[in-house]
Amino acid sequence: MKTDLDALMASKSVDAILVTGPAQHNPAMVYLTGVGHMTEADVFKKRGEPAVLFHQPMERGEAAATGLQTINYSKYPLTELTEQAGGDRVRALAMRYQRMLEELAFEGGAVALYGKTEIGQALAVFDALRELVPRLHFVPEADDSLLMEAMATKDASEVERVRRMGAITTCIVGRVADFLSGQRAKDGVLINSTGEPLTIGAIKSRINLWLAECGAENPEGTIFAIGKDSALPHSSGKASDLLRTGQTIVFDIFPCEQGGGYYYDFTRTWCLGYAPDEVIQIYTDVYEVFQKMLAAYAVGRACGEYQNLACELFESKGRPTGLHTPGTEEGYVHGLGHGVGLNIHERPWFSTARASKDVISPGAVFTLEPGLYYPERGMGVRIEDTIWANPQGGFEILAEYPYDLVLPVKGG
Repeated sequence: MKTDLDALMASKSVDAILVTGPAQHNPAMVYLTGVGHMTEADVFKKRGEPAVLFHQPMERGEAAATGLQTINYSKYPLTELTEQAGGDRVRALAMRYQRMLEELAFEGGAVALYGKTEIGQALAVFDALRELVPRLHFVPEADDSLLMEAMATKDASEVERVRRMGAITTCIVGRVADFLSGQRAKDGVLINSTGEPLTIGAIKSRINLWLAECGAENPEGTIFAIGKDSALPHSSGKASDLLRTGQTIVFDIFPCEQGGGYYYDFTRTWCLGYAPDEVIQIYTDVYEVFQKMLAAYAVGRACGEYQNLACELFESKGRPTGLHTPGTEEGYVHGLGHGVGLNIHERPWFSTARASKDVISPGAVFTLEPGLYYPERGMGVRIEDTIWANPQGGFEILAEYPYDLVLPVKGG
C-alpha cells in the first residue's frame, strides 16, 4: 500500500522516487497524484518526506487538486536554461531537473525512476543529469520494483474503486448478453433486426459505446473471440467474424476508470443457442477448477502453489498442462491469475516462475482465471473473476455475475 512506501524504500536502499510523464494513463503518476489532466509533470518523493509535484503553468489548477505540495516549472524557465546550455535542449531539461533537486535539497543518492515518456529523450536527459549531479544514480528495477510491491496490496479506497469498475463491467456484460439473446438466428448465424449478420466488430462497437456512457475507458481493447480464436487465449477476435450458434465465445473485458485509473478484469464463455456436448464437458471442468481454487485460497500462501494445484486438478481430468507438458498449446496453457489495479497486469503473479516471491497478502486484488483451449477443435473456455483478499483473511469476488454457458437466442 502507499503507506508502505517509505519502509519499502528503506528496505531497498532507495533514497528517492522520481515519476515523470503525463497524469493520465500513467500508473505510477496516478498512484501518487490521482487521475488529473496534466500533460507533463514530475513527482519527486524523498524517503521519509511527502511527495512534491512539479507541473506546467497552465495546469496549476489540476496540480493543486492533487493535494500535494506543488512547484511550477515556470520557476526554471526552459528558454533561459536552453540559452545557458548553448541551445542544447536535452541539457537544458537536465539542468531543470538539477534545479528541481537543489530546490528539494537532494544532493544525490539512489533514485527509483518511473513513469511514461518518450524513451529516447528520457535516456538522453537522465544521462545528462547524472553528469550534472555525480552523486545521483538510478536504481535498476524490473517488475519487482518497490512501487509494484506497494501496489500489490490495496487500501479500502482503492478496493472500492476497483469494485465500482466491477459493477460497470458486469453491467456492460449484462447488456451484451441481453442484446445477443434478443437477436434471431438464421441458418446458424445471428442476424439483426434488418436481417444483416451480426459480427464481432459490431458487438465491440456497442461495448465501447456503453463503457463510455458509464464513464469508463477501454484502452487495452476487448477480447470477444469465437470458434478457433476462442482457443487462442489472447486472440481479441476478428471484427469480420460472424456470430454463429453452438460455438464458444470467450468474452474477456478489462476496462478502467476514465483517465487511466483502476481496472477490472472479467471473463465469461458463452455459446449462442446451444452448446455441444464436448464444450459442456470442457466448461464443466473449468468451472469445477475455478470453484476448487476459490475455496483453496489462504492468506500467506505462495501464489505459485495455486498454479501447481490448478495444473494438478486439470491433469486429474486428463487435460494437458504446462506442469508436465511444457510448451503445450492445448489444455491449460497459462497462469492462474495476476494482480489488478492501476495496471491491468501487476503483482501478485500466480505462476510457478514467481512462486518464491509473491504470496497472497491481505489487501491483494487479483484474478482467478482457469481455462482450457483446443485450437484444432475450434473451442476454448475461460472463466475469470477479480478477487479481493480482505483484511479478515476472507476472499470476495468484487462483482458477481452468473456463470451460464448458453445464451438463448430466437430461433436458436
